[in-house]
Amino acid sequence: MATCDATVSVKLIFLQIAEPCRDHAFRLSKRGPYRLPAANPMKLLIVEDETRMADLLRKGLTEEGHMATCAADGAEGLALAKSYEFDVIILDLMMPKLSGYEVAKRLRAEKVLTPILMLTARDSVPDVVRGLDLGADDYMTKPFSFDELVARLRAVKRRALAAQDLSLRVADLVIDPASREVVRGHERVALTRTEYNLLERLMYRAGKVVSRRSLIESVWGFDREIEENTLDAFMRLLRNKIDPPGRPKLIHTVRGVGYMIRPDGHS
Repeated sequence: MATCDATVSVKLIFLQIAEPCRDHAFRLSKRGPYRLPAANPMKLLIVEDETRMADLLRKGLTEEGHMATCAADGAEGLALAKSYEFDVIILDLMMPKLSGYEVAKRLRAEKVLTPILMLTARDSVPDVVRGLDLGADDYMTKPFSFDELVARLRAVKRRALAAQDLSLRVADLVIDPASREVVRGHERVALTRTEYNLLERLMYRAGKVVSRRSLIESVWGFDREIEENTLDAFMRLLRNKIDPPGRPKLIHTVRGVGYMIRPDGHS
């Protein structure tokens, strides 16, 4: 949980940067110096080539309790969005290598359905229409209120969850990403946040090998140095709960690569 001083310092950073950067500034509403972490933290991808804006977004969203990963251009953003699961993608439009329009178009063409919130200074009606028609789920123009941005991210995620079959199933193991409930057979399984995040990542890739590096980056983020033996320790804890004695084995180790989840005996 962030300290009060840390929250105030991030708010001051927003205030100091917003005035010089009128074209893409935050408009901060008044709020107290202390905020509780997000009840349902999101994994967010920020695709923004302006370094100061990307840093402000990352710091502010992290302060709210979310996990934020940054990409500095459209090509990097496209690669990350295709390789990892995110709850929402925050996508700028005018970027080097690939524009935000092209990123959205390619993601939807490749059946990547991660919700997209376009965040840009381009505010004409044709720009908004084009972005939404290419697959964006929401569109915000700069300058903007940070609190409104966070509220829109929550709303975009809710709409995406409501539009899909929430349950993920492998054999008799079922998880509900909306409630984070895990059931094996007829028994509820209690998991820590880290254990659940590891299991969810495996379930989204059921039947496929998930590399160690992908698991670490998906669960702990790109900025933390997590040793592989830490991952192995958490996987042992997860296995003890998901694959207790007498149950068919679901979580499998692929030596030298990573882990996968599938019914025992299936290739």
